[in-house]
Amino acid sequence: MAEDYYSLLGVPRTATSAEILKAYRGLARKHHPDLNPDDKQAKQKFQQIQKAFETLNDAEKRKLYDQFGADYEQLGAGGRPGGGAPYGGEWSGTMPEGFEGIDLGDLLRGFGMGGGPTPDPVRGTKTRARRGRAAQPGDDVQREILVPFTTAVLGGSLDVPVQRPDGTLETLAVKIPAGIAAGGKIRLRGKGGPGVNGGPAGDLLLIAKLGGHPYFSRDELDLEVKLPITLAEALHGAKVDVPTPAGVIALKIPPGTNSGRRLRAKGRGIAKGDGTTGDLYAVVQIQLPEEISPQLRAAIDQLPEENPRQDLKW
Repeated sequence: MAEDYYSLLGVPRTATSAEILKAYRGLARKHHPDLNPDDKQAKQKFQQIQKAFETLNDAEKRKLYDQFGADYEQLGAGGRPGGGAPYGGEWSGTMPEGFEGIDLGDLLRGFGMGGGPTPDPVRGTKTRARRGRAAQPGDDVQREILVPFTTAVLGGSLDVPVQRPDGTLETLAVKIPAGIAAGGKIRLRGKGGPGVNGGPAGDLLLIAKLGGHPYFSRDELDLEVKLPITLAEALHGAKVDVPTPAGVIALKIPPGTNSGRRLRAKGRGIAKGDGTTGDLYAVVQIQLPEEISPQLRAAIDQLPEENPRQDLKW
């Protein structure tokens, strides 16, 4: 015969929750295994006391216990407690008054069958793990951003508007690394899709699309600039100012330079954060004056006749 939980705790059936808790604490301390290392029966007694308290301390469980006895949990499997009715009565297999039309198994599962935390007077509160769907991280989100040419070369900050999952618009100050190439990715942690069941948010991956420049172009870390020079500078040679990412340099134009000639300035290209640099290539473009004087025309006509396309072949 199952032991009476009220008798086990030493309280009457009319005991209040406070009286039940007080009785449990006293008995739990008395029979706690940690305080009775030489008593082999202490653990079993302590577990019985805990079971009694978990049942009587939960209002719904206590109601079911008072009606069906200590084996009330077995009703969820379709059987009747102890093969008979609680307290010597007859149980016909039908639900008692007030429970008609209710699946007792569902009812018991709805009560949680474990109640809340069980206080342990020696070790502290013992909580039961909740079962639920596992937390999952949010999805990573990708989007393109247009990075101005100079910002991609020198690096800097770029304000990027991002629409959040709740529909609000957030402006992020994104750090652009110097020398970022087309297709380069910038990862923003936790700015992607929302997590599931408390999981962390995903990341936002920004894919760089580079803007253009009227004079400069780039090939990885090398820069190329279209350099207009006068006819006199091409004929006699000169030093001309050329802007670079690190400042203006004086580039030497050799005498007799033709259009299309590439002049290299070593180490004057793009500089990355790791110290690597590219070169700058100036492509000469001879620019004639808009108005040519008769004297200049006469001088040009005096030049020797040459065919500049004699080596041009298919």
